[in-house]
Amino acid sequence: MKFLSVRELRGSAARVWVELSTEREMVVTNNGRPVAILSTVSESDVEESLAAIRRARAMSAVAALQQQSARRGLNRLRPDEIEAEIVAVRRGRSK
Repeated sequence: MKFLSVRELRGSAARVWVELSTEREMVVTNNGRPVAILSTVSESDVEESLAAIRRARAMSAVAALQQQSARRGLNRLRPDEIEAEIVAVRRGRSK
């Protein structure tokens, strides 16, 4: 996978678009940090590609929440404790 800076993208956009057709994906960096991914798509699959990206982000967010819960020991809650927590949160929201 090729990395390119924002400056390269701005200064050589035409070359980048040509390279993208063979690279398929490129990572755009700003001050050495990844900030975006360029990926080839076609008119027929742009919505499908966006949906796949969104699914991947959602799965990543769920995994992060699960890891955070496990670190806090919440993965050992019993079903009745989980239900009590849900009830307490709902009561707090209705106020």
